[in-house]
Order: sequence, then C-alpha cells, then structure tokens
Amino acid sequence: MAKNTFHDGPGPSQRQLRVGELIRRTLSEVLARGDIHDPDLNRLSITVGEVRTSPDLRIATAYVLPLGGKGQEDAVALLARNKGELRRVIGKKTGLKYTPDLRFRLDQTFDQMDETRRMLSEDRVRRDVDEQ
Repeated sequence: MAKNTFHDGPGPSQRQLRVGELIRRTLSEVLARGDIHDPDLNRLSITVGEVRTSPDLRIATAYVLPLGGKGQEDAVALLARNKGELRRVIGKKTGLKYTPDLRFRLDQTFDQMDETRRMLSEDRVRRDVDEQ
C-alpha cells in the first residue's frame, strides 16, 4: 500500500488540517511578535498563508511570503536558519506531543490568483464565458 503524500490519495486528514492550522496561527503570532532572537528575521513582516503537514505529522511545510513580496529568498533563508528556535517555541506554545520538523517554501498563491485574473480578462475567454 502506497503512503499518502501531499500530491496523491484522498487529501489531508482532519488531524493534518487541524495541526497545520494550529502551527500556522502560532507561527504567524511568533513572527509578528518578534519572539525569535534574530534581529534580521524580526525586521521582516512575513505572512504565513498555509501550513501543510505530512500524514505522519513529522514534517510541516509553511508557505510564507514577506509583506510587499520583496526579499522572498532572504525571508525563506532566515526562517530556515532559525527553524530550530521556531520549532522549540511552537512546541512550547501549542503543547503538541511531537513538534514537526519545519520547512519553508514561498507561497505562490497570490501569483496564481493574478495569473487566473489575467486569463479571465482576456477577450477570447470573456467571449466564451458570455456565450454560456
């Protein structure tokens, strides 16, 4: 039997969704308050759009984007550099029995929404939609 991953199977379980949202809210709060001992990271305003957990809850991937979209690679590198401290703080604040290993990726959601809007505004697409 194949293991469930992010890309196949029936999708995330209620437990994965619940733990992912708990980590997302806690990570957002920690970053907003500047609870990490890294002045470079504390200078940034980072949005945590989503956190996905692996089926065994051992890995949590946070999809992040710095406010204004500038310095994206630097933000991900700073988060990765501080992932040990972030994991410790999240574990303490959430009370999870096992705090997942944190991974950070750029949140592409906004780029995808912009591309969808652009496509929907094209004349040929609008013409097709209006015909229906």
